[in-house]
Amino acid sequence: MISAGRQETFMAVILITGGARSGKSRRAETRTQAFPGRPVYIATAEALDAEMEDRIAKHRARRGADWIEREVPLDLVQALVETEGGGARLVDCLTLWLSNLLHSERDWSREVTHLAEVLPRLRSPVIMVTNEVGLGIVPDNALARTYRDAAGIMNQTFAGVADEVEFVVAGLPMKLK
Repeated sequence: MISAGRQETFMAVILITGGARSGKSRRAETRTQAFPGRPVYIATAEALDAEMEDRIAKHRARRGADWIEREVPLDLVQALVETEGGGARLVDCLTLWLSNLLHSERDWSREVTHLAEVLPRLRSPVIMVTNEVGLGIVPDNALARTYRDAAGIMNQTFAGVADEVEFVVAGLPMKLK
């Protein structure tokens, strides 16, 4: 898909959102593999405990060996620039990236803005997974509210620059944009 004002060689920026365990990652993997070239998986998660190690292992097993994998907890722009010109890139997931930025005390707003400015200039497709965290109750503590608010702003920012946005519920994608 080529949007007005985009470079002629640009393929797509696709944002896939939904709740926990909604099927976002599986949908994003399918969309990424539909593009030509060897897909690149850009993982923002860090294996900090046994549960996360298990989750990462299950995702790797499901994807198989056809993917190029990059572990990038913080520097997404650099990873996207370094992987230009190959297959589609899957960033999984933006809300973990946001959490990493907050824990590293980096300026999350500046990082989000920078990535949003870079995305339209990239040529190879980028599929991004993010969690919708604003559909539940208002969190009872300041840190959780800060995270929820930042995630909402981040998701709106990336939805604004994306060519396509999908919301996944119970494994079923709904096209929003």
